[in-house]
Amino acid sequence: MEEQVVTKMPAIGDMAPDFHANTTHGPLQFSEYIKGSWVVLFSHPADFTPVCTIEMSGFAIRHDEFRELGTKLIGLSIDSIHSHMAWVNNVKKNTGVLLDFPIIADIDMKVSKLYGMLQPNESETAAVRAVFFIDPTGKVRLVMYYPLNVGRNMNEIIRVLKALQLSDEHKVAMPLDWQPGDKVIVPPPKTLKEMEEREKSDYEMVDFYLAKRSL
Repeated sequence: MEEQVVTKMPAIGDMAPDFHANTTHGPLQFSEYIKGSWVVLFSHPADFTPVCTIEMSGFAIRHDEFRELGTKLIGLSIDSIHSHMAWVNNVKKNTGVLLDFPIIADIDMKVSKLYGMLQPNESETAAVRAVFFIDPTGKVRLVMYYPLNVGRNMNEIIRVLKALQLSDEHKVAMPLDWQPGDKVIVPPPKTLKEMEEREKSDYEMVDFYLAKRSL
């Protein structure tokens, strides 16, 4: 039986590992870039590839939505800065879409290894399609992983970002298939008095421990 290689990645609740890297926006210290802001860090396998071109364009096309949510974008692949610049220019020339967020040139694979984006049983030289949601305190809040041959869902990325932000703001949880505007789940009561108060509330009650309300 072949020995399995375990690839470490930051877990939910961990502080996002810091790094210094060259990007299409110049040198960048990640801890400075993320300070006080939500950040979505995402990797793609390679420049000048079809699925990656569509995905990166998808982030760029909806960049204003991320800005409205107070969120910065930053991409990554194991390519040189020269490759990134040529690819950005190529995409703009052919589609009119400018990839206007920083793209990390991770030619030495330093950041990919730091974030567990290299998964040897998938590829040892290309980062999988990872998405890290990092909050304004620098904490990793949600992680998505996709294989090389499956594109991400941009609607889902924006949906979970909104869910994380609203959950933090209102101290609630989001139910199955939640969409912005749907009712949310309020935390269960911790005392008999809270339970009595809940029974008198205008919440949508399934039971005392499962109640929903509108925001």
